[in-house]
Amino acid sequence: MLNLLGEYDLKLDAKGRLVLPSGLKKQLAEVASKGFVINRDVFKSCLVLYPIAEWERTQAMMARLNPFLEKNREFIRRFASGATQLELDGSGRLLLPKPLMDHAGIGKDIKLAGLLDRIEVWSKEGHARMLRETVDLTALAEEVMGSLGNTNGQ
Repeated sequence: MLNLLGEYDLKLDAKGRLVLPSGLKKQLAEVASKGFVINRDVFKSCLVLYPIAEWERTQAMMARLNPFLEKNREFIRRFASGATQLELDGSGRLLLPKPLMDHAGIGKDIKLAGLLDRIEVWSKEGHARMLRETVDLTALAEEVMGSLGNTNGQ
């Protein structure tokens, strides 16, 4: 399982292509040749870039949902709609689909953020705006992480 780290400021070229920064290239060395899937994030105004194996794991989780339940169908529809397979071109670039870029408000200046098994692709302004959103991180950490307990063997 990947553990992608780092934030990277980039500029897209005139055709909407991005070059993976060297820090991410090193982290993705074993999986980049297999390709990626990019899609809208269903929670924030950004895109999410999955190495293909991670997308397949996510799809496998969704395949366990009962499609006869409306809420499951709606989630699957909204989550998977727009997913697009991408491959690095000969120059190591990824072409971002225009409809997805428009959805996320992505222009020339972007921010890539490693997020465990995926990479978020933000407009530079959108990422800054998200970071300025008020969040009670103490309460969030307690709610999300509090039930995990101490896992370091003590």
